[in-house]
Amino acid sequence: MATNSLQSLHHHSFLRRHHPDAAPAAALKPTNPNSLSFSLSNNNNTTTTTTTSANTMITFSSLSPSTTSSSSSSSQTSTTTTTTTTTTSEPISFDLLHQHLQAQNFRQADEETRRLLIALAGEASEKRGYVFFSEVQFIAEADLKAIDELWRQYSDNKFGYSVQKKIWEKVNKDFTNFFIRVGWMKKLDTEMEQYNYRAFPTEFIWENGKETPVGHLPLTNALRGTQLLASILNHPAFEGMQDDDDDDNKQEEEVSKFGGGGDNGVLKTKPLSKSVLKTDYSF
Repeated sequence: MATNSLQSLHHHSFLRRHHPDAAPAAALKPTNPNSLSFSLSNNNNTTTTTTTSANTMITFSSLSPSTTSSSSSSSQTSTTTTTTTTTTSEPISFDLLHQHLQAQNFRQADEETRRLLIALAGEASEKRGYVFFSEVQFIAEADLKAIDELWRQYSDNKFGYSVQKKIWEKVNKDFTNFFIRVGWMKKLDTEMEQYNYRAFPTEFIWENGKETPVGHLPLTNALRGTQLLASILNHPAFEGMQDDDDDDNKQEEEVSKFGGGGDNGVLKTKPLSKSVLKTDYSF
């Protein structure tokens, strides 16, 4: 049997020398005198063959790259970590308003107050650039009170929303009389009693002087009507406010200065002609 095996191997060697394109020859790796082991390598598989002299036993071991790849992949665990980022908006600061009022820079304080109202009313008003009257309800009471207290503190209680509300209620919530009372309208030099809106910003008063009407600041844009101002003055932040005697006396003085007086402090003015009321009220 051994002689036949050697003859077969010599025959394969002869074919290999004369036919280079033939399949690769087996690599002989003798392990002991009684056995013969060789391996045949191909592109995708590796075959191992073991032959013994006592018992003819042939074993094949095949290993495919695709099998290895799938086996390796199945042993790996894919872990996906989802990170949730929470964005929190920074609290709105009143520091800049405080600085302007403390320095008596009322023009800058008025602009900062307008910016704060837009920011406090919500994201929609910020994108739009101005506040709808229906958005005033979303402004917290504490924030409106903080703005009002700063204005009152640095104007000797002459400016602020709460001051304006007292005047508004004294004129029975009539905005024409209110505008005259706080100096947002000016009396024209005519034979008839006529008033016109002040031009912004040059005709408004940006100092706390003796001639400055009580409640003159802060300004509230009425270009789109008086609903925004009414919503601010009717806000819960200013409910249940009590009038002080000193404030009443100051306001009564302003009545005589800006258009005369009447019962219960209500200004008695003649109906205003539409021809003298400009709609340019864009502060």
